[in-house]
Amino acid sequence: MMSSGLRRHELAAFLRTRRARLRPAEVGLPEGERRRTPGLRRQEVAQLAGMSIDYYIRLEQGRGPHPSRQVLASMARALLLSRDEREYLFRIAGENPPPVGGPSREVTPGLRHLLDAMTETPAYLVDAAYQVLAWNRLATYFMGDLAAVPDADRNMIRWTFRQPVTSARWTDAEVIRFVRSTVADLRAAYGRYPADPAVRELVTELLGTSPRFAQLWAEHDVEERRPIVKRVPHPELGPLEFECRVLHVPETDQRMIVYVPEPGAPTQAVFRRLAERVGS
Repeated sequence: MMSSGLRRHELAAFLRTRRARLRPAEVGLPEGERRRTPGLRRQEVAQLAGMSIDYYIRLEQGRGPHPSRQVLASMARALLLSRDEREYLFRIAGENPPPVGGPSREVTPGLRHLLDAMTETPAYLVDAAYQVLAWNRLATYFMGDLAAVPDADRNMIRWTFRQPVTSARWTDAEVIRFVRSTVADLRAAYGRYPADPAVRELVTELLGTSPRFAQLWAEHDVEERRPIVKRVPHPELGPLEFECRVLHVPETDQRMIVYVPEPGAPTQAVFRRLAERVGS
């Protein structure tokens, strides 16, 4: 029986437009002779997806049978669909999209350039599980030289709950609010990426090593991180106050964390002096 959710003409139009936007070199094919129309040929998509040319043509013409989940996944790979496009493909074909395997840990060139361009503002990029992926030079004054730290130890949440229970930071109301928000955001990621081993292992580890984490985790709060004002008694730079702003990157589900001082405030002057020192 044909799925009542299959939208043939929408599926056909979507496949045609996605095929037309791709160049052969993007999928590892030679450019070959001059093409009369932009994009890949139908037979090339069928070849890349491992399906018959006739079957793919029928889908593009809006008269094919209901595609299986395996066929949809193959076409998504062949057409280099983004996460949002893949989800859309499955839905217009009358299928629930497959769960996303794990949070994106790829740092795009644009985000890398943005971090480097923020010369007077400490900033760093984390994935949905708060694994630090990239940082700028000013951020090293707060996190240390992460280039010398193993990947597995570059996790903000792991750092937080490794702090001794006697640490004065656990009596700071702002710190507690910050930690609560972070754990709630981690739980949201835990729900989005149930198949990701790194997220599961992080949660399992902290449940076994940190009673404070276990207590917060048991509250089942779910929310995305909100900005807060942080007051940091920096051992080298002195007392600092800035807004810890969290910028969500939708296409990768990453967060860029930026330390934003109030304009004209002493902390802004400190950051500027630090930038001059780093750049000299």
